[in-house]
Amino acid sequence: MGESVDDNKIYTYEMMMEECRQLAIGYPFIAAESIGRSVMGKPILALRCGCGPKALHMNASFHANEWITSALLMRFLSELSHSYATGSPLGGTDAARFCNELTIWAVPMVNPDGVELAQRGVQPTHPLYGQLLAWNGGVADFSSWKGNIRGVDLNDQFPAYWEEECKRRDATGPAPRDYPGPYPLSEPEAQAMARLTENIPFHAVIALHTQGKEIYWNYRDYEPAESEELALRLERASGYQSVKLSGSDAGYKDWFIYRFRRPGFTVEAGYGENPLPYGNLDTIYAELRPLLLESLKF
Repeated sequence: MGESVDDNKIYTYEMMMEECRQLAIGYPFIAAESIGRSVMGKPILALRCGCGPKALHMNASFHANEWITSALLMRFLSELSHSYATGSPLGGTDAARFCNELTIWAVPMVNPDGVELAQRGVQPTHPLYGQLLAWNGGVADFSSWKGNIRGVDLNDQFPAYWEEECKRRDATGPAPRDYPGPYPLSEPEAQAMARLTENIPFHAVIALHTQGKEIYWNYRDYEPAESEELALRLERASGYQSVKLSGSDAGYKDWFIYRFRRPGFTVEAGYGENPLPYGNLDTIYAELRPLLLESLKF
């Protein structure tokens, strides 16, 4: 019985915001700040963890139905913070050392409106009620929805061969998935991520998605020479497969590599059909934690 309750549980925007508040209150080396607002006005929160000169970025829930990634990232940040504060190792890693060398900038939920829609559906009082139902083919179940509240896939929004991605996608207007938007960075959530990334010189970025147990590390040969070896290190740590990907453009990781020529990684956590059930959280986290710890050593 307990397992089915777990499987039906969700990790909401409100839970994430409260966890961020508790971490910022509890640890002097953590600060929480809004980097922008969603279409519906929700603050998009970034957690700054550590105090080192190197900046590493992690994000989760670009896609609404991949909301379990927010819970995974928050668990990692919570464990890392506790380890740093107490001086105890985390998974055999000296967290204090890395938190003194690094500052992690984490955005645990890039797409809060979409996550809420995927988890709770839409009520008649919502200003976009009629449009959302139409975009979803008249179906009231939004659990498979990937886009933001305007039916734009936020991970197809970035100015890295965006026009090529538009040609590849079938969606020519708002849809549950795969619509790149009317133009690059049309959506406030994508704008917030681009602004953060332009303002802080991240030496590497990791975008958490589900599913497939794969690590994507390249982009049209713009990636730096060390990216492949770093991906192999992540592969060895997690058992996830390092994959050289082609036929994909306009993603956050793609744009980061294209724009800055620095290592960027998309990690497809877990295995199954999205949305992965919350009951899988412990299993997926056991695979993911060694990968995230390895990324601290880049």
